[in-house]
Parts: sequence; C-alpha cells; structure tokens
Amino acid sequence: MAQTVAFYIERAEESAEEARNATLENVKARALRSEASWRQMASRARSVEENRARRDREKVASAATDISPCNEQK
Repeated sequence: MAQTVAFYIERAEESAEEARNATLENVKARALRSEASWRQMASRARSVEENRARRDREKVASAATDISPCNEQK
C-alpha cells in the first residue's frame, strides 16, 4: 500500500505535537526522532511522485514523436 505525502506529514505533525507536550526528556527525544523520520519519508514520497510524473510526461512525449505517418500505396 503506497502512502501519500499527506499521510507522512500528518504523522510528522503528530510527533511534533507529542514532542511539544512531552515532560520527559527521553519521550521528547523519541518524538523528535520520529518527526524527523516521518518528514524524511514524506520527502522521499514526494520525490518518487515527482519522478513518476516526469517519466510519464517523457513517455507521452516520446510516444508522440514515435508516431510515424501511414504509408499510402499508389
């Protein structure tokens, strides 16, 4: 199941909120590490989406230039 960028960002925000509300230093540190991980996953997912879109555009452009005219018989 592919996760969306929005999903990762939501999890990062939840972790950031947990860190802000933490009273124990180890809990705060864990939440901050979690936030960083979620943000990194969001960044990777965004990169994958952008690369996929670029490849799709390139395929469409390539297919458009590969179309050869029909040969008419005389």
